[in-house]
Amino acid sequence: MRVTIGLLIALLAFTARAESPDPAALKAQLQDYYFDAARRGDLDMLNTFIESGYSLNIQDDKGYTALILAAYHGQAPFVDRLLAAGADACVQDKRGNTALMGAIFKGELKIAQRLLATDCNPDQRNGAGQTAAMYAGLFKRVELLEELKAKGADLNAEDPVGNSASRLASGEIRTPASR
Repeated sequence: MRVTIGLLIALLAFTARAESPDPAALKAQLQDYYFDAARRGDLDMLNTFIESGYSLNIQDDKGYTALILAAYHGQAPFVDRLLAAGADACVQDKRGNTALMGAIFKGELKIAQRLLATDCNPDQRNGAGQTAAMYAGLFKRVELLEELKAKGADLNAEDPVGNSASRLASGEIRTPASR
């Protein structure tokens, strides 16, 4: 498979210059291999992409990066390798969620702690106005709340309906109707 990926990458580079096989189809196939490797945690495949200079922060049609997918699917070694190779942990998907938010949602605490060590803003908000700390409170990942606070997260920041990480952790959930 590594040879196949290497050949596809070389073919893509060649077709960009030669206008032969469909570069868009090759690019889509490479992207599929890359994201599949992230879901499965295939480090050999990832290393092939890294060695080939592939863009680590490329996003799919939902805005997911390989880092977001690996964090969500619990692929800790893949997350570590991506971060070491320069992947951006602050990238948001089309709904504004980050790899950290995905890891918290799925209960991948070690991955969440690794992502907390990056230079992302701890109060980065998704499209619904929620922060990683709000996710931690909502899903009762209380052990992460102190780490988020130590990183500078505001546990009293509120989303548009008035939920804060502190309120959510205590079980108080506000909905648009309860405002």
